[in-house]
Amino acid sequence: MDKNLGYLISRLAIGLSFFGHGLVRLPKLDGLSKWMMGQFEKSILPDALVLPFSYTLPILEFVAGLMILIGLFTRQGLLLAGVTSLALIFGTTMIENWEALPSQLIHVAFLSILLAYLPYNSYAVDKILKK
Repeated sequence: MDKNLGYLISRLAIGLSFFGHGLVRLPKLDGLSKWMMGQFEKSILPDALVLPFSYTLPILEFVAGLMILIGLFTRQGLLLAGVTSLALIFGTTMIENWEALPSQLIHVAFLSILLAYLPYNSYAVDKILKK
């Protein structure tokens, strides 16, 4: 029981982080995109990659966060958040924003642990649907 509750608290924490990131960015997509384009101006990444990612990122964060929060398709939500985090880590290294890297690595560590301990995901919509 304690492992299930521990899993729930960890899942809610990482889910809230992704959900919150997406939620606050969705209403200001244009501003986020302009900021991100400016950040990557001198990187080797082409605008053709940065621009669509800048508009897609908040949607990915919001959807992954929501899935993780409610425990619906939890595994897929964790994987979506993980792939999104890997893309962010790649971008962060391309602009040498080393201050942002530890936070992103912590997110990946949490996501990896949650994936490894998925059988403890007892308090989730996934469990209700399996019955």
